[in-house]
Amino acid sequence: MSPQVATFAMGCFWQPDEFFRTVPGVLKTEVGYTGGRVKNPTYKQVSYTDTGHAEGINITFDPSKVSYRKLLELFWNNHDPTTLNRQGPDRGEQYRSAIFTHGPEQDKEARETLKIVSEEKIWGDEPIVTQIVEAQEWWPAEEYHQKYLQKAGVSECHLPTPPKKKLKL
Repeated sequence: MSPQVATFAMGCFWQPDEFFRTVPGVLKTEVGYTGGRVKNPTYKQVSYTDTGHAEGINITFDPSKVSYRKLLELFWNNHDPTTLNRQGPDRGEQYRSAIFTHGPEQDKEARETLKIVSEEKIWGDEPIVTQIVEAQEWWPAEEYHQKYLQKAGVSECHLPTPPKKKLKL
């Protein structure tokens, strides 16, 4: 099987990079910006002006070793999808929860898992605000953001709020 790409936005991109880079079957992770209106945005633009971009992670994976559905399970369990434009202390549109799908199969699986997360109230009674949209142009973040936590010698920047119960897909 050829490698595939998954693209998620889960708030600050440093922690998701740490979550996904060590998953068996993940071949490469890259943090960057997507879903906005500005070509080749910088961190400063995304953080301090209205570009519309989300901080995201592009995950290149081997589907014979890890399924897209397993990556979705990790996505849903490792950030709070009920907080609009916010994760922990980080606030702003760039910190939104989003799944950027690459093709109809990913879109179908993302929507199926959204339904499960909502119906099983994994995150309690609050509505899920995660966007599910077609993947848009990807802009890699500056080099100093790549593998940021690993370079800093830490495994987390702030703990994700645990869900009410873990999702098992």
